[in-house]
Amino acid sequence: MQKDERDLLEVLKFELKFLEDGRYGHWPRAPWRPQYIFEDSLTCMNYDSKENPGPCSDCVLMQLVPPERRSEKIPCRHIPFNVSGSGETLDSLYHCSDQNEIEETVGSWLRTTIQHLEEERVAAQRAHSNQPTPTGGTLSVTPLYHKEHPKCANPACPTAFHWTGGGKFFRFRPDPVPASGSDATANSPHGIHDVRHYWLCERCSHVFTLVYEEAYGVTLKVLWPELSVAEGHKEFSTA
Repeated sequence: MQKDERDLLEVLKFELKFLEDGRYGHWPRAPWRPQYIFEDSLTCMNYDSKENPGPCSDCVLMQLVPPERRSEKIPCRHIPFNVSGSGETLDSLYHCSDQNEIEETVGSWLRTTIQHLEEERVAAQRAHSNQPTPTGGTLSVTPLYHKEHPKCANPACPTAFHWTGGGKFFRFRPDPVPASGSDATANSPHGIHDVRHYWLCERCSHVFTLVYEEAYGVTLKVLWPELSVAEGHKEFSTA
């Protein structure tokens, strides 16, 4: 597996959305036990990769783990939930708290961390783009060949692109066709290269789709607003 090149901010925003939507309580994975934060989420770089998992040292979340804890078997369980770097972690919460308390603590930490990262980036974002920054449940996606190693458009998914890997392709123009009806692609100095291609891996394509929103550009949208507890273990339901 290639090194994790995801954006930490996008991964944390996705994780918060996953948590707030109650996915840990309705996620059809090991329903006989409590769900583990990060490990049982689509954000995990080794989700469904039991046969050939990548080293946790490559995970984008590793930068949140204290150096002295990065050799642990499951490093993300040792991310500190306070500024001092000591105290509550998932590892400690699993020993003394129930699922609701754990999710409340993690949710609060995620909101604080996301806000901090957004404040750090806001100056750079304003300098490079006049577009509003996606907030809340809106997630920007990654064009297929945006980076050296093409991957799934879901910013929180680490799945590397492969022609035979299934999934679903999308393509969007950066700008809508003008009202005059003229061909924006033909008139563009870059021609057809202005069309951007996106790919959702097999797993993500069953859960999400891509849509164009004028204010934000191409964004990720969930197909199923809710999972039925009775049917969730069999298949994903779509809306």
